[in-house]
Amino acid sequence: MGKKIVCYFSAGGNTKKVAEKLSQKAEADIYEIKPKISYTKEDLNWMDKKSRSSVEMADRTIRPEIIKGDINLDEYDTIYLGFPIWWGVAPTVVNTFLEAYDMKGKKIVVFATSGTSGMGDSVKELQPSAPGATFLEGGMLNGIVSDSKLDKVASLA
Repeated sequence: MGKKIVCYFSAGGNTKKVAEKLSQKAEADIYEIKPKISYTKEDLNWMDKKSRSSVEMADRTIRPEIIKGDINLDEYDTIYLGFPIWWGVAPTVVNTFLEAYDMKGKKIVVFATSGTSGMGDSVKELQPSAPGATFLEGGMLNGIVSDSKLDKVASLA
């Protein structure tokens, strides 16, 4: 069994909490995907069609810049990739992350958080950003996530 890492983007803190729990369960390192310009409350207002997140999600080719941290993904075989669901899919900042690194040969286990949505086409929309990677859908990890659900996602490595 190879080395594992949980990489996550969290705008409001919910995904971060789940990522930390999954990291412990999977005995994996953890890394936060950080946009170069943090999202403000106004940026995340999905009711405003001119908000930053609305504009980004309306044009899925937009790649918000990220802070490329001190991480060597070459060391890892499995990446648990977490994010909140925006407009039914992963935020485009997650595509930015995948495109910033060579994901060929990696196993990417996708998990998400959302108040109301499912995974939608998240995996399908992320795959072109990581050619040569194998994607597995870990599913939605909402609310108070049970140990058995975390164990199930962790076992996908």
